[in-house]
Amino acid sequence: MKTLTKLLITLLLSFFYVSNIHSQEISQDYKPLKNDSLRIGVGDKDFLPFIQSGYTLMLPKNKTVEGVLVFFEDSKYDQKNRSAKQMYDLASQKGFAVLSISTEIPLDFYFSNASMVSAHKTIKEVFEKYDLPNKNIFFLGASLVGHRAMQYIQFIEKTKPEFQLNTKGIVICNFTLDWTRKWHQHKRDIRINQINLWEAKLMNYMLETHLKGTPKTVPNRYHEFSPYSYFDEENRNIATYKNYAVRAYAEPAIKYRLEKYIRTLYENNTTDIVGFLAELKLAGNQNTELIVVQPKPSQKKKNAQSTWNDIDKKELMDWILKQAKEKD
Repeated sequence: MKTLTKLLITLLLSFFYVSNIHSQEISQDYKPLKNDSLRIGVGDKDFLPFIQSGYTLMLPKNKTVEGVLVFFEDSKYDQKNRSAKQMYDLASQKGFAVLSISTEIPLDFYFSNASMVSAHKTIKEVFEKYDLPNKNIFFLGASLVGHRAMQYIQFIEKTKPEFQLNTKGIVICNFTLDWTRKWHQHKRDIRINQINLWEAKLMNYMLETHLKGTPKTVPNRYHEFSPYSYFDEENRNIATYKNYAVRAYAEPAIKYRLEKYIRTLYENNTTDIVGFLAELKLAGNQNTELIVVQPKPSQKKKNAQSTWNDIDKKELMDWILKQAKEKD
């Protein structure tokens, strides 16, 4: 009986998978791997190999494209389009395309303009090749995927290229916005030595190397790199986002982080997200929303990706459709 039940479940899953494939058209174009690596620390083995730059585009089949959801995902380290795939079916049903962009830099923080130029060039090529409508554009993502979206938006605002996406909204999910705070978090992690320090050492090395100093020696460079910073009295980047619909997902998991990492509320991305929304309101943006995700007791791992995995995607797609119908 158990064997028969498993067989039926397998057949049903296969049916739904095939149905979804037939309701979408997926195109990919990735360049060959470059034989090079990126230094991520001071050790002899602190290197990561380059990844493939390119894109994956999901188009709804037999439907007019009403808008585009954009993810800046690594082609390797985020398991290629892992977050974007969770939106394929829902987006397709509503006539939205889903575009996932990757540069060649592993764990790309978009420190370099070259990364953003590369991403922008790919976006422009995809929009022209597939005749995508430049309307109802939404950037989405957790962790580095979301961080890259914010950096890209700031880059476009500053450089003002001829081709620009008509961005309607941003969906941010449980990632760092204030890199001054994050640098101090990692310094504390290293000092108290209660967790695996690989990430803390990597990120502070990258920040100090590419921003050419620490928040103590070059505070303005950290403020420029941060969409929001509690320590930036000018809040110089807030105005960039004041005309967008912004939905933010946060999973504080305070007790979990206290017990597992001995972290305070200061070492929590929710601090950044709430501060960012507060400053947007002060800047006049009345179209912001905070969704607090409650941690599941049974969930063993809590991070930005697990927060994204847990959110109600159908309800999120409904929010996107509502924003798409709003007049600019």
